[in-house]
Amino acid sequence: MQITTDLAGLRKEYRLQSLLEKDVDGNPMKQFEKWWHEINESAIDEANAMTLATCTRDSKPTARIVLLKEFNKDGFVFFSNYESNKGRQLNANPFASLVFFWKELERQVRIEGTVEKISEKESDEYFSKRPLESRIGAWSSPQSQVIKNREVLENNFTRYSEKFSDKEINRPPHWGGYILKPNLIEFWQGGPGRLHDRLRYIINEKDSWIIERLAP
Repeated sequence: MQITTDLAGLRKEYRLQSLLEKDVDGNPMKQFEKWWHEINESAIDEANAMTLATCTRDSKPTARIVLLKEFNKDGFVFFSNYESNKGRQLNANPFASLVFFWKELERQVRIEGTVEKISEKESDEYFSKRPLESRIGAWSSPQSQVIKNREVLENNFTRYSEKFSDKEINRPPHWGGYILKPNLIEFWQGGPGRLHDRLRYIINEKDSWIIERLAP
């Protein structure tokens, strides 16, 4: 069976808003917060989903979707198994990129920076707030490892459920949070005729943010 799809004809005309220098905050984290409030008011499903791109030590890239769990003046926080592919790559090469795409508002945010682990206390605090099954799942899944079949996970989950049935579920030592500390943040707003607005914040030699407009 042959399936033909006219991918070349798939396009959307962006017309909702513009992004001008006079309207943005001089601090990209505050500008992100401004957009985040607008995103939340739009009731977008899983707005905190973001692409995380990492590289091996020899510069082979990998990307996947993770969930943003916090952002503050220092950066963007997410959680993972430290022994997963992303964890091993970040340990070998602590540079990464994040991308948010909110099609409902025709917006994208692209972020580059360095990644480091957050404190054990912060990871413990977040882990304690996770649903019960998620806490057990963190113990049950040897993330990114090859397993024989689905039963391996189910058996692990049963075993750890029984183990923790009458005791507190502490955070596994191989699981915790990371923070990406940005040195570049680009805000993209779709525009008509593919004349999109792109404003890039980048750290200069004085550790101050400067704003540059990029051609779409």
